[in-house]
Amino acid sequence: MKTHEKIVEAMLFICATTATLSVFLITFFIFKEGLPILSEYGFFNFIFGKNWSPTNGEYGAFPMIVGSVSVTIGALVIGVPMGLACAVFLAEIAPKSVVKVFKPAVELLAGIPSVVYGFFGLSIIVPLIRTQVLPIIQKFSPDAYTSGYSILGGAVILAIMILPTIINISENAIRAVPSEYKQGSLALGASHFETISKVLIPAAKSGIIASVVLGMGRAVGETMAVILITGNMPRVPGGILDSVATMTGTIAMEMGYAAPTHQKALFATGIILFLFIMTLNVSATAITKKLGGE
Repeated sequence: MKTHEKIVEAMLFICATTATLSVFLITFFIFKEGLPILSEYGFFNFIFGKNWSPTNGEYGAFPMIVGSVSVTIGALVIGVPMGLACAVFLAEIAPKSVVKVFKPAVELLAGIPSVVYGFFGLSIIVPLIRTQVLPIIQKFSPDAYTSGYSILGGAVILAIMILPTIINISENAIRAVPSEYKQGSLALGASHFETISKVLIPAAKSGIIASVVLGMGRAVGETMAVILITGNMPRVPGGILDSVATMTGTIAMEMGYAAPTHQKALFATGIILFLFIMTLNVSATAITKKLGGE
């Protein structure tokens, strides 16, 4: 038995080392390729430059950063309330027969390829914005115009894509709250709704916040769906109906034909994206630990 245990331990060690080494190698490669252009072009010039024109030697990533952030914030504004409401419904309100239907449906959303979401947005969301949303906006702003490829379209699709993450983690967090909390609240005369809003959700806040941060990371890192929906225009947007380009979309679209300097600029964009997502993950871990210890 000891021999078998040692073999299993060795295999687990090899797997863990391989996974860790892969992360370090990817990080090293990205920084190795991207740092030269940041040093040559200037870090702040690259971050805050508003012109992205590789053919003219201009590498300003600010429009893509704004595009990624705006689409992500829009997705959170739409997706977080929906996800949290669905999690509360599944954990506290829905009967078991309904949960058996809704739960697999939510999990199925996580398994749908992102390009399918993109085609759905291209066929449904983009024309809907152009034909239904634009006339409403034009009543208040007659000069408003959009082709449908916009921040709003990208936000709607990303909101749908992050729902499984928010729903599953938030539901598990709510279910993990000790039953004594709920029983005590009801015994003191609180209604079911008051118990949910003032006891269960605050008690599960660490898990809920972690789900939001992880959903944000998913939205920031999404590529195929936003390529098809946002319009891929590297300019600073003036409103939610404007077309934008995201960091992931720009990298995916331009890497195939990029010249050496252009390619290094795309790797530098990857560094910014890498740091942003790493910050989100570290923040999620820190927030979860802090709130979990309260």
